[in-house]
Amino acid sequence: MGGSAHLASPGPSGEDRGPRKEHPVKHLRSARGAVTLVAAALLLTACSGSGDDEPTAAPGGDEDEPVAEAITVGITQIVAHPSLDAARDGFKAALADAGYDVTYDEQNAQGDQSVAASIAGKFANDDLDLVLAIATPTAIAVAQAVTDTPVLFTAVTDPVGAALVDSMEAPGGNVTGTSDAVPVEGLLELVTKIAPDAETVGIVYNAGEPNAVTQVEWAQEAAADLGLTIELATADTSAAVQQAADSLDVDAFFVITDNTVVSALETLIQVAETKKIPVIASEGDSVARGAIATIGIDYYALGYQTGEMAVRILRGEADPASTPVETQTELALHLNLGAAERMGVEIPQDLIDEADPENITE
Repeated sequence: MGGSAHLASPGPSGEDRGPRKEHPVKHLRSARGAVTLVAAALLLTACSGSGDDEPTAAPGGDEDEPVAEAITVGITQIVAHPSLDAARDGFKAALADAGYDVTYDEQNAQGDQSVAASIAGKFANDDLDLVLAIATPTAIAVAQAVTDTPVLFTAVTDPVGAALVDSMEAPGGNVTGTSDAVPVEGLLELVTKIAPDAETVGIVYNAGEPNAVTQVEWAQEAAADLGLTIELATADTSAAVQQAADSLDVDAFFVITDNTVVSALETLIQVAETKKIPVIASEGDSVARGAIATIGIDYYALGYQTGEMAVRILRGEADPASTPVETQTELALHLNLGAAERMGVEIPQDLIDEADPENITE
């Protein structure tokens, strides 16, 4: 069996009709102690003038400051890189802002799917209130193993295609979360603006990541409409990214949200700078690390958004089965002027004027 926060079937209106989690009460040591506790409780109720079941102040503390509810959350992440780390930090910030006292069990699969499966199996047997799965491979592993504890995912490209949910609108199980799907066609259009003579676009990807395969398919469809040809090279480990990039004879690189590639982005950037090939990325962190441009999401904000969903579920205000998968609708243009110079291209002035100065790296 799974965690201590059990899922209840939603009522006719979709609200959670299951029992609320009760806080333990210490046994009384004497009859006098029992009378004193009851009297104190009655006095507190009379003074509050409210029937709300809010946590009381800690002994000796500020009476207006409620005791934070203690919960345990498991976090599993496929690999460490700035975008996924930012999503994790945003999630934790949302729970902290909601007043929870959280004990985290944070695990990293180091890019290994078998390790991700082992972590998921561990979480299935642990006493957890909620699980956060960061990125598609870990989300798939957790969804298969954890069936009676709420599961939130983030940084997942295609939740339906990955069989995590029945639909974006009605997930249907104990799993929901946020998608980081990027506007692939818009990003390829960005390639044509920064490298107008480009005819071939190279994508390095891990064929073992379902999210990467999906994005490659999207890119191939979009490229045909733009008169571009996609050239592919696979890398099943981060150590193979540089060689894969070097094998491509292309006019531009497009870095999708492939965890294997993004975790080794600097090696691809090195190839691009040496060969003077512009790099367009899928999120802002990669631009800060050396790609030229993107129109992408904010992973910290995406993680925070996921945390807000988790808070509603933990409070019994929502149920994963009926909580739609959310996306981030506000995308931002990010530019790296220094990277453009190193790769031998000039960013058009209209793009520079369009970008928020805070999103421009010199």
